[in-house]
Amino acid sequence: MWRPPQKIKWKPNPGDWPSAEEASRSLLFSPLNAGPFRLDTRTWVPAMVPWRATDDGFVTQDNIDWYARFAAGRPGAIVLEATGIRDIPSGPLLRIGHERFVPGLKKIVEAVREASGGETKLFIQIIDFLSIRRRPEPAKYLGQYLRLTDRHRAALGMAGAAEADVRARLLQLAPEALEQVLDARELEGLRMGDRERVTDMHLPHIRELPQVLPDLFAGAARRAREAGFDGIELHYAHAYTMASFLSAVNDRDDGYGRTLEGRVRLPLEVYRRVRETVGDDYVVGCRFLSDECIPGGSDVEDATHFGVAFARAGMDFLSLSRGGKFDDAKQPAVGWSAYPYTGPSGYECMPHHVSDEKGPFGRNVEASAHIRAAIRAQGLGTPVVVTGGVHGYRQAEELLASDRADVVGFARQSLADPDWFTKVRSGYGKAVNVCIYANYCEALDEKHEEVTCQLWDRVALDEAGIRKTKDGKRRLTPAAWNAPTLP
Repeated sequence: MWRPPQKIKWKPNPGDWPSAEEASRSLLFSPLNAGPFRLDTRTWVPAMVPWRATDDGFVTQDNIDWYARFAAGRPGAIVLEATGIRDIPSGPLLRIGHERFVPGLKKIVEAVREASGGETKLFIQIIDFLSIRRRPEPAKYLGQYLRLTDRHRAALGMAGAAEADVRARLLQLAPEALEQVLDARELEGLRMGDRERVTDMHLPHIRELPQVLPDLFAGAARRAREAGFDGIELHYAHAYTMASFLSAVNDRDDGYGRTLEGRVRLPLEVYRRVRETVGDDYVVGCRFLSDECIPGGSDVEDATHFGVAFARAGMDFLSLSRGGKFDDAKQPAVGWSAYPYTGPSGYECMPHHVSDEKGPFGRNVEASAHIRAAIRAQGLGTPVVVTGGVHGYRQAEELLASDRADVVGFARQSLADPDWFTKVRSGYGKAVNVCIYANYCEALDEKHEEVTCQLWDRVALDEAGIRKTKDGKRRLTPAAWNAPTLP
């Protein structure tokens, strides 16, 4: 992952912890009631992909254990990991693109209900993504994959030459010379791996996305309701399809790009189709970016326009993230795919304890508060979930008390300690395992390995009945916490 050049080392600073009596009077542990969107507390575990599904997208026992363990801490809500809406191979990611996935998803719902005593709401984040290929061996790319044209032959001075001769010449060229022969997308295919974009209008399946996606999202939403989820989070963030429609770099010329209205058109059409399918009494919200954090990308003013549009359309909540784009991702190793959290925008999404003057804590707060204020100025009361580097009670309570958030999300902190919510609420905040923002979890995610936390994944490895990672070296969930017995 990219690091800021300042290389300032920060330590977590959760502040002091409340007594149980103080926590009971807090905003953080108070209920939220906004139409169908109701939480027992204003605490939220955002979607995180733990890489525990089967290779064909089915729920495993490890998925069930994972979410049950978070639910045991009794947060107000958990958002199930990004779950694919297409019935296509996508590796060990959960899917909801067909009825055959519903029984497994029901098991997660049931496990969360039981583990939380019915206190924790469970939403599912549904996502679409376009094709991305691994970075190829240069010899294979130039010798087999590159589609040769007369342009290549002309650049090489080989008009009319046989394909084998042209490829042989390409293989002899130095990297600098290849830049004079290949266009920008071909060079990207060589150096990063081919990646589809929503602006690839020459591809029929890309051109037809606005006609296809609303029904795909709606079908996934219907299955989610059948599975028993409390609601839907439409994934409009980071490097994926819907976020790419919202992006300022979307220059589609079919009415679904270029202008703010054009870029938000498909996200709104998807939402309306989903709403028609699940009804007004079912929670539907979305996660989108407060700032893309890339040159030429959408900024907070763009996001403000989108936030107001989503609120006006009737979404039940808005959850804000930032960054995490392919546009500035680090070059992957040969045989690996580009990972959208390795560049400067990825750092903004998952900052490290080695940082700049801003530090890794609360980098998304000001932009989120700006968007929320604009929504309120329009007379709209849509709840806003703010996330990003929150690890202490005082931080979270201040966000709510200062009217900058309605719900506070704890991603890496809840991964470090799923019992954060129970511990703080019951007066045992000093027992919290505070996230150190080393991004150990992020490194595992990049490799598509089972995500765990270094604060607990090698503790009590000999505990009876625990499930371990494929290599047997890490436990998959933290040990249970039992509050000390009072004298």
